[in-house]
Amino acid sequence: MKHSFAAGLVTCLLAVILWGVQFPIAKDAFAVVDPFHVTLVRYLIALSLLLPFFIWREGLASLRYEGKSWLVCSMGAMGMSISPLMVFYGISIAGAEHGAVIVALQPSMMALTQWVISRKRPAGFTLICIGVAFLGVVMVVTRGGAGIRESADAIWGSVLILAGGLCWVYYTLGTERLKGWSVWRITVLTMLPGTATTLLFILTVTSTGLLASPGVEDYRAVAGELLFLALFGVLFGMLAWNFGTRRIGPLNSMLVTNLMPVATFAWRAAHGHQFAQAELMGAAIVLAALIANNVYLRIQHLRTRAAA
Repeated sequence: MKHSFAAGLVTCLLAVILWGVQFPIAKDAFAVVDPFHVTLVRYLIALSLLLPFFIWREGLASLRYEGKSWLVCSMGAMGMSISPLMVFYGISIAGAEHGAVIVALQPSMMALTQWVISRKRPAGFTLICIGVAFLGVVMVVTRGGAGIRESADAIWGSVLILAGGLCWVYYTLGTERLKGWSVWRITVLTMLPGTATTLLFILTVTSTGLLASPGVEDYRAVAGELLFLALFGVLFGMLAWNFGTRRIGPLNSMLVTNLMPVATFAWRAAHGHQFAQAELMGAAIVLAALIANNVYLRIQHLRTRAAA
């Protein structure tokens, strides 16, 4: 049992590191290929590898939506298309470190969303932690208020990332309504409409002249980045996360998720980026608030189990 927990913890940590590192790598790719085509290629590569394996594993019959096509297709459009498009475009404007910090707020966004939908109010301590975390994000984006005028683009990009995070919350909440479906089936059947949505969006904006299609040489120039984003950011990251979460539980895995900005900031620092002190302080405040809330939720969960 201890070995299973340790293996789950390590794989969850691996997934978080991969997702944290993919933000600056994607930012580098955007200098050559726009974030919209990067998103499309990323999912096309992942889907071309995942779909044959899924059919071999669960059979063609598992490709049926079983009367849930509207739910699953909307989940795919929101979580596998609109969410990454907004997050990646926001990162291209605001920066990789801003993206990592804001994405780390997703558990908080989910708590607030569930409050609105189910009228289940989060604990007072959780609300305090959410408020502190959002203040930390504001410090990161505005560099402590000193760069408000100069950071209009960063603020706009951060809003897009936040909106993309909310789209992923919709996707995550939707998975709870797919009881009996395997993780593989949920992933493939949402990735198919998600990839189609992205393709339709790109065809529309390129046909109107708002977006130019990259050339073959452009793709070759960032082939390494695209492969990393597809293989490690989507496939390996997803597999490691699902493997680990089933062994250590959602509360423990969510605690590991909070370390994503650490991976992003460390990668950027290792490549010579100089952070403002306010950015580092803001990121530390976000991490401290999120970790404190996760520890609180874990303690409450253990008390509930002990009482039962």
